[in-house]
Amino acid sequence: MCKPRAFPWRRLGTGLYGTLARAARAFIGNERGATIVVVGLTLPAMVGAMGLAAEISYWHLHHRAMQNAADAAAIAAATNGGANYATEAKAVAAHYGFTDGSANITVAATNPATAPGCTTNCYVVTVTDQVSLFLSQVVGYTGSTNVNGKNVTTVTATAVATAKPAYSYCIVALAGSGKPGIDGNGVPDSNLNGCNVMSNTTASCSGHDLNAHYGDAHGASSGCGSTQHSNMPTVSDPYASLASNIPSDSCGGTYPQEPSKHGDPALPASNQWSGSYASASTTVVCGDQQLTGNTTLNNTTLVIENGQLDTNGFTLNGTGLTVVFTGTNGGGYQHIPTGGGTLNITAPTDGAWSGVAIYQDPSLNTNVDVSAAGNSPTWDISGLVYLPHSSVTLSGAVNKSTNGQNCFNLVVDNITINGTGDIYAGNDQQACKNAGINTPIQGGNRGTLVN
Repeated sequence: MCKPRAFPWRRLGTGLYGTLARAARAFIGNERGATIVVVGLTLPAMVGAMGLAAEISYWHLHHRAMQNAADAAAIAAATNGGANYATEAKAVAAHYGFTDGSANITVAATNPATAPGCTTNCYVVTVTDQVSLFLSQVVGYTGSTNVNGKNVTTVTATAVATAKPAYSYCIVALAGSGKPGIDGNGVPDSNLNGCNVMSNTTASCSGHDLNAHYGDAHGASSGCGSTQHSNMPTVSDPYASLASNIPSDSCGGTYPQEPSKHGDPALPASNQWSGSYASASTTVVCGDQQLTGNTTLNNTTLVIENGQLDTNGFTLNGTGLTVVFTGTNGGGYQHIPTGGGTLNITAPTDGAWSGVAIYQDPSLNTNVDVSAAGNSPTWDISGLVYLPHSSVTLSGAVNKSTNGQNCFNLVVDNITINGTGDIYAGNDQQACKNAGINTPIQGGNRGTLVN
């Protein structure tokens, strides 16, 4: 049997057949462009995968924007807390670019009894959008639903918020000096009975939390209160406007002072107090006032011009009493209560000085510090003590007055409470209302995210 002969490539010569043969041999041996076949076969899958990755990234970004809108809308609804909470929630969502009823967007706001992370006073906002599909359909992804004949995927964001009610402060450190507002050193005896404290700078308590509920501070809050809030908004001075009730100086420039050294003249008899006094609605006295025995002043505003109130180991009793320190800065005048004994003061419950037991004129900023509050003298006070520029060191006791409500408020520049300091402050808001005190309030209802 004869074997077929190989095609004689080398003997084709230069004729037509030779040329064709050489061209065929070159084509068969050429591998350029071979990968285009593979690319052509895999291109749909590659386009689909890239499209799906791009769309998933877009869905994530879109969901983040929706979540921001839902969070803000839920906070707004909880803060509103009224019958139109849903309207406000939708308006806030629209501000973020998600308008209810626009395109495929829906915004729903509800006020259920409970919700995830929320046990009461709950507000839930859900933002939903139907997002069109593009290249992801190449790999067969048809979305989650069909709208108007188009495949879409549903993206949803939900937020839950609750409304925290407003609350009052029994101690406020205005801290206009920039000093740390509240500083507690041990303070095992202090018992604010769940009242709240606020510092416009920082608040720091070591060893004991004052038995306060909220320890708030514009700066850092540490250790004051069972719950501490830092970075809170500052509290403006709530009582500065009461200074307009202080009568003009009628002392004619004469302000007797207690002797500071041997040979100094004694205080006039008119500046020494003992017994019970029937006073006018406003009593203006000039210079230092000193008790020489237990003294009772009821139903009056005692205005001390350029002088201190020296209890001198005795007790000042007053029901419906407000003690006002006023005058001028400088001149060595002290504008503070001092001396041993006790201030047993029940503030008035109505009128211009309602709820105010002691008031330092806010125009005074020198010789206003109280270095032994609650000790020299002891404070038995129902009402407000207002010392806006005073650095107060409290080492003794603050208790309710004999005839007053179980409510005490303190406004200072800054306060240091030593280990022996014992502050009572009632957390009975009805008692404070009965005492006539308009206590500083932290906000109104404040919406807070919980989920």
